[in-house]
Amino acid sequence: MISDLHTHSTASDGQYAPAELAELAKRRGIRVLALTDHDSLEGLEEALEAGRALGLTVLRGVELGAREYRNLHILGYGFSAAAPVLGELCAWMKRGRDERKFRIVDYLREKGVPVTLEEVEEIAGGDIIARPHFAQAMVRRGYVRSNREAFDRYLDTADYARIERAKPDARTCVEAIRAAGGRAALAHPYQVGLEDGALDTLVGELAGYGLEGIECFYPRHSEAQTAFYLRLAEKYRLHPTGGSDFHGERVKPDIALAAWDLDVDWLLD
Repeated sequence: MISDLHTHSTASDGQYAPAELAELAKRRGIRVLALTDHDSLEGLEEALEAGRALGLTVLRGVELGAREYRNLHILGYGFSAAAPVLGELCAWMKRGRDERKFRIVDYLREKGVPVTLEEVEEIAGGDIIARPHFAQAMVRRGYVRSNREAFDRYLDTADYARIERAKPDARTCVEAIRAAGGRAALAHPYQVGLEDGALDTLVGELAGYGLEGIECFYPRHSEAQTAFYLRLAEKYRLHPTGGSDFHGERVKPDIALAAWDLDVDWLLD
């Protein structure tokens, strides 16, 4: 089915409310949408209700950051509304974000970029305060020209790593998703930053924990990368998934909702 299995709303660091995201997906011709907010389940019921009204299948989803690598993210799909272990993990991760936001303000002030927490919270408009909200505040103030520049110069540097928030390990992420009756997949493998051999080893380890999918189709994957990830999927008997990582044009101006023809039967059974 025409699907996008990786999207974000205002429940984390996306631009559009969950119901608005469902409407955008419907207009895009998408039939199956997964809302996968960062460390948050807050927008799911709104998205599911909007999907039912629109005749759009919306999957409960989440994207969890794992501590082994900065950009190692695990996607969860199709879990139960009653998910105490996963809910507790997300609550713990949110507390980590709440503590980190004060450190980011201090860090940026050190770097000569004095944005205020009040303006960042106004941009966020919700409970989750994430790095893209700080990037947007920096653009608004004129300290950088784009969100990408904010990350390259300040939010993705080795110096920034000293204030990184606490995260669970990948095994905990996968097991929390599975405990909720969900399916786990590796998000955007290229962002992990590993050579092919090391990534192969990592995917094998994750499959051993219960990983069932890998995001082979992604806007920033090259053809060669996509082909390699498809080979990993075959090697470890994982389902190939695909998603845009859509946040909205204000956050990621070059990323639109995707419309990939994917086998999603394993997520809908």
